[in-house]
Amino acid sequence: MKVSNISKSYGDKPVVKQVSFELPKGKLISFIGPNGAGKSTVLHMIARLIPRDSGTIEVDGLDIGQWKDKELAKRLSILTQHNNVTMKLTVRELVSFGRFPHSGNKLTQEDHLLVEQAIDYMELREFSDRHIDALSGGQRQRAYIAMILAQDTDYIILDEPTNNLDIYHSSQMMKLLRRMCDELGKTIVVVLHDINFASCYSDYIAAFKNGELYRFDTAQALMAPEHLKALYNVEFEIQQTRGKSIAIYY
Repeated sequence: MKVSNISKSYGDKPVVKQVSFELPKGKLISFIGPNGAGKSTVLHMIARLIPRDSGTIEVDGLDIGQWKDKELAKRLSILTQHNNVTMKLTVRELVSFGRFPHSGNKLTQEDHLLVEQAIDYMELREFSDRHIDALSGGQRQRAYIAMILAQDTDYIILDEPTNNLDIYHSSQMMKLLRRMCDELGKTIVVVLHDINFASCYSDYIAAFKNGELYRFDTAQALMAPEHLKALYNVEFEIQQTRGKSIAIYY
C-alpha cells in the first residue's frame, strides 16, 4: 500500500497535511502521536471511511477510489474504535459477517471452515455460542478481531484496538496481532496511544504531529528521547528490556 501526499481539512482547518509513506507487507505498523495529530484521520482515509481532499492511496497498484466496495473488502478490513452491534448475536454469528464480501448471506463450506479457524485463532472456542453482549470487554474485542480475521484480507486496519482494555488484555491483544503478522503474513496497521506497546510489538512506527508525518521508521529507531520529546513535549528516558526499548517519561 502506498500513500502519497494525502491531505484533509475541515472547513478552513487542515488536519492532515501532505502525508506520504509506504506500508511494508507482512509487518505490524503503529501510528502514534499526541491527540489531534491526525493519525486516526489518516487511518480512516486509508480505509475509505472519509474522503481525501487531495493525494493518492494505492492498494495493489490501484487507487482505493477505483476499487469496487466488495473487491476492496476482500483486500482491506477495518475495525474502528466504536463497534456497537445492537442485534442479539453469538460470537459465531458475528465472526460469520467477515465472510460477507466473499459469499454474501450464503456461506459455503469453505466460509464456515474459515469462521471456525478464526474463532480458534482468537481463542474463543468456549465462547463461540455465547451472545456477544454477555462477553467481557477483552473477549468482545477478540470476537471483533476474529470477524476481521475471517474476512481474510491482506491488510488489517485497527483504530485503537486496546481502547478500554486493561493492561493484561491489552498486552494479550497485541501478542495476537503480532502472531497474525508472523504466522499469517498479514499487514496490520494500528493506532496506539501506548508508545511502549508500539515499541514492543511493531516492526515500524509512523509518528504524527500537527497533521504531518513527523517520521516513518523502524520501532527501534523511533524510540529515541529526541524523537519522543519532539512528539509529546515531555522528557523521556529509554531503557532496554529483553531487547526492546521502553520509554519512561518524567
